[in-house]
Amino acid sequence: MTKMRFGIQTSLNNVEWREIEDMWKFLDRETKFHSAWTFDHFVPPGPGQDANANCFEGWTALASLAAVTERIRLGCLVTGVTYRHPSVLAKMAATVDHISNGRLSFGIGAAWHEPEHRMYGIDFSPVKERQDRLEEAVHLTKLLFEAEGRVNFEGTYYQLRDAVFVPRCVQKPHPPIMVGGGGEKRTLRTLALYGDVMNVFGTPDVVRKKIAAMEAHCRAVGRDPAEIQRTISATVVVTDNQGLIDRLVGMFGPGQGLTPDEAKKQLPIGPPAHVRSVVERYAEAGVSGIIMQTQGPWKREIYQRINDEVVAAFV
Repeated sequence: MTKMRFGIQTSLNNVEWREIEDMWKFLDRETKFHSAWTFDHFVPPGPGQDANANCFEGWTALASLAAVTERIRLGCLVTGVTYRHPSVLAKMAATVDHISNGRLSFGIGAAWHEPEHRMYGIDFSPVKERQDRLEEAVHLTKLLFEAEGRVNFEGTYYQLRDAVFVPRCVQKPHPPIMVGGGGEKRTLRTLALYGDVMNVFGTPDVVRKKIAAMEAHCRAVGRDPAEIQRTISATVVVTDNQGLIDRLVGMFGPGQGLTPDEAKKQLPIGPPAHVRSVVERYAEAGVSGIIMQTQGPWKREIYQRINDEVVAAFV
């Protein structure tokens, strides 16, 4: 089998804290998963979610989870650029990198969930401004991560004046910077300019197109595309229950423009052999990592089976 690294994004809503902590300890100690991720939302995101349900904050959760794990890499998939000043976020990231002894991956994106912005009094600017802010924030963060002295920065949205950044990150030159999102005009260009890790959604054919766009941006800015890791986020379900398969592909297929038959073939939902074959197609498209999106509470036996019958085949 082709090598592939697997991660899990654990939701922080509709669960109690101990359930999250226990899941991360399980992933860290009893599986071959390479990474685990929180999310960055203040209320449960997405259609059909109960906005009144409990929802923990992503970075404080990440700091606590870093302290109770030892092996697994970790990150927030992905931090919304609108929620925190990037210099403060960089300081938070360096702190988590120390707590975890150098296991942090730093994920950031343009933010998308307008309802929580409105609830919390956070400005939700038009997409162009959020993309401008994202590019500026990733640039600023990279400067702080790599700084050996004081940092000055004069941007449209962010400014630094003789900023001290100590302690520096444990990882050198810095934790990998993931720029999340597949926008081919702006997001992938920001990645090409300043990022280290790509994370997009879509079928193998869609992802192949996104990778080609990223590589074109790299060539335009004089960067070697091979420097950038290519990862995806996806719903991965291992099951032999045909009724469940039909329900899940009917749920996730239309959002990707897939007919039911196309969804059954292209989504990593089904028996182990089928899921492994879809993973192979992602590898052929150039993907080196898959981050599974999950919703708690978690049944450990489900993820043990994924570990044993899918993840272990690609380690």
